[in-house]
Amino acid sequence: MHEFHIKRGLLYCEDVKVADLARRFGTPLYIYSYHTLIGHLVKLQAAFRSIQPLICFSVKANSNLALLKALVDKGAGLDIVSGGELYRALKAGCLTRKIVYASVGKTDAEIGDAIRRGILFFNVESMPELENINRIAKTLNKVTNVALRINPDVEPKTHKFITTGKITNKFGIDFQNAYRILKLRRKFPHIRICGLHIHIGSQITESAPFVEAIKKVIKFVGKLKKEGITLEYLNIGGGLGIIYDKETPQTAQKFAHKVLPLLKKTGLKIIMEPGRFIVGNAGILVAKVLYVKSSPRKKFVIVDAGMNDLIRPALYSAYHNVQPLEVKARGKEKVDIVGPICESGDFLAKDRNIPKVKEGEYLAVMSAGAYGFSMSSNYNSRRRAEEILVVKDKVFVIRKRESYDDLTRNEVVPPFRFGL
Repeated sequence: MHEFHIKRGLLYCEDVKVADLARRFGTPLYIYSYHTLIGHLVKLQAAFRSIQPLICFSVKANSNLALLKALVDKGAGLDIVSGGELYRALKAGCLTRKIVYASVGKTDAEIGDAIRRGILFFNVESMPELENINRIAKTLNKVTNVALRINPDVEPKTHKFITTGKITNKFGIDFQNAYRILKLRRKFPHIRICGLHIHIGSQITESAPFVEAIKKVIKFVGKLKKEGITLEYLNIGGGLGIIYDKETPQTAQKFAHKVLPLLKKTGLKIIMEPGRFIVGNAGILVAKVLYVKSSPRKKFVIVDAGMNDLIRPALYSAYHNVQPLEVKARGKEKVDIVGPICESGDFLAKDRNIPKVKEGEYLAVMSAGAYGFSMSSNYNSRRRAEEILVVKDKVFVIRKRESYDDLTRNEVVPPFRFGL
């Protein structure tokens, strides 16, 4: 559920007309609903209340400081994957003991900074990374916590680009090597291996892959216990799917019903890393129709938002519902909704039956809160969009639209004439 709804024929975000926001702030424009964002966090907290997990929002899904702070204020921790995300997490006021750090390619500088800050733990992806963290911790005279990221070799039934739990993916450690590492744990005096971590993919709409992965890890934990190897944490990652089109994803309550009995048996502290589930349907992208163009075989609706603003359709062939801001009686037609970028892959929707629109109208690209702005770019030297947060009838600018000066702010032209 979300707080974008039709009222008297117009699309609203909470108690504010979306069209008013588009006219006031210009387009492309990202709009977020505070109560949708917080509502999804609260649903997870309620569904898993019996085990009181640490719910670490996945910053990569949407890294806006205002949204991070809103979640942190409601008790969330943060799942980060870079030094930049650590910086954001701290600026948002997240306690370091509620920060977990993933990524297959952490640099020495990133590792050192995180150790000094005292994060809860690193999710370690390989033996070389473990050795490196131990080395850096030694130079800092620290002992730091890590969890081994297990690759359970589970098919998550999602797009191949967002599958992370198959043995052919770059992520995680297979059970055999994880066991070997744990048996050698005393060779790493500056590391405390305190948990296991799994994350099998993103936009997963069924519980079966999660259940399969968790069962595999529980069996592994049992094996470790018999050998006297004890752990404190089990991080089950994220990946819960949302509704983009006709999906029927599990609710927080149904997901909890399936996995809670398994998690309780472990006796471990549970961590979750939802991203899309919390923020995906909390945001939309609004674009203005610039032209309607007909060709012998296609009709194109050309808008002012493109793949630089929302790359998911071009990157994953991802589906986003697109609708006019005003609902009125009008026929439908099949069109491609495309942007201004000089790439044939620049589209928001293809062969889509939508109500007939005309130049100057606005369209809402729904379910754009996750992996929307966070994956946007300045390709074609286009300025990145403004971001707005709506709280009932209050409107807050949470990121200003970039200026042309912003595009070249960090560029330096050498002080000599070229061509000499």
